[in-house]
Amino acid sequence: MTSPAPAPADLGTDPLRIWFRVIRLHRRAVNTVASELKAIGLSIPQFDLLSTLTEREGMSQQELAERLYVTKGNVSGLLDRMVEADLVERRSIPGDRRSNALYLTRKGRELAEKGIAAQRAYVQRTLGSLPERDLAELERIVLAWRERARIEEDAALAKLQR
Repeated sequence: MTSPAPAPADLGTDPLRIWFRVIRLHRRAVNTVASELKAIGLSIPQFDLLSTLTEREGMSQQELAERLYVTKGNVSGLLDRMVEADLVERRSIPGDRRSNALYLTRKGRELAEKGIAAQRAYVQRTLGSLPERDLAELERIVLAWRERARIEEDAALAKLQR
């Protein structure tokens, strides 16, 4: 006679179940932050572009695309609209007629700061309300997961290059 299959609670921790929870949490957080950004006149892609430029102005469109994990073509139309809206400006790079350096305008910086403040407030209300010990453990886990993901990504890239 065989023993019955274990009940779900007896199966242990399932990484796939955790993965789905992380994905759903990410979706919920992005939706909430997107609503808050929309209230100040920004989409998530616009905010990503502006907040990236608050970290380092003067980068080229190619560098910006790499930092945003998108193609140069993907960022091109968005950047055109943001230049037109007076949020970002392109400046010539001496000796390079093909590239421009990107800078925030005053209006762009103010909007970026509002978006950062909205995001900071959301994080504080949610993640920031967890006990310090839990935050430290979560950070440890996320960094370990990130390292494994980097190793996996490097292996996949190496495989493609063969």
